[in-house]
Amino acid sequence: MPEIPLTTIVLIVLVLLAIVTVAKGVRTVPQGEVWSVERFGAFTRLLQPGLNLIIPYVDAIGRKLNVQEVVLDIPEQSVITKDNASVAVDGIVYYRVMDPAKAAYAVQDLKQALVAMAMTNIRAVIGEMDLDQTLSSRDRINTSLLGILDGATEPWGAKVSRVEIRKIEPPENLIRAMNLQMTAERERRASVAKAEGEKQALVLQAEGRRDAAMRDAEAREALAQAEANATRMVAEAAAGAGADALRYFIAQQYVKAFESLAANPSSKLVIVPMESSSLAGGITQAMELLRGPPGTEPPALPPRPTTPPGGSSGGGPILPAGASPWIRA
Repeated sequence: MPEIPLTTIVLIVLVLLAIVTVAKGVRTVPQGEVWSVERFGAFTRLLQPGLNLIIPYVDAIGRKLNVQEVVLDIPEQSVITKDNASVAVDGIVYYRVMDPAKAAYAVQDLKQALVAMAMTNIRAVIGEMDLDQTLSSRDRINTSLLGILDGATEPWGAKVSRVEIRKIEPPENLIRAMNLQMTAERERRASVAKAEGEKQALVLQAEGRRDAAMRDAEAREALAQAEANATRMVAEAAAGAGADALRYFIAQQYVKAFESLAANPSSKLVIVPMESSSLAGGITQAMELLRGPPGTEPPALPPRPTTPPGGSSGGGPILPAGASPWIRA
């Protein structure tokens, strides 16, 4: 086998060294990342996305940083509230590297620092709130954590854009107690609503009875006023015609009432009171008022009813039902 000349070997070595040198001096940075350049271990500059050249064997790539918005998962942890209730809490943090140099060299591990700070401040914020506030104030917790984390990460060249608490979960026994409390509260509200409905119904009934009583009183008052007016008119008429006319009016009303009683189809017998003779006398006096000038015949009165054989237990004569003992008009 022929020997390779020394010059050829040196040439091959030089070519390989040139290839390695070019490879070390040319760097292609992908989109969304920024690389730091270190010269003998010291930071010098940043490489932006695209093709970049560095000094081989002098410059080296230090940190490769992602400048896109990153979603950081906050692991679940147990947190004690102000009223000594234990809840399991986790969440997520959205952040972005704004200054790659600070993010690379101001903090050793940006993600680990953000997770530790988020967990610590979650405990601090929720520890100032009781359980009910913790369960109903997620927006307040998110806003508080966002202000704290954004201010704390500014020296690190990162900006926290959003914080979201994903889960706030009490223990099982506390959940059961809360369910029982909620059920009791709903039953209490139902009982209160039912009682208020019954109360309103009673109030409406009372108002209805009051209105009915007021209208009944108004009706009685109107009836009494009408009767008073009628009595006054009769009195005025009697004052003009004399007492005999008044007795005639009373006798006429008495006869009408007795005829109504005798005409009742449900009555088998009609008992004529002992005072019927006085009534006949009153009617006679009334008929005297109707008698015309001398020489005219007054209307004849019917004969008084006779007592049937055997007498009557009521003290007066007994007439068949429906028969009128008086003169027909």
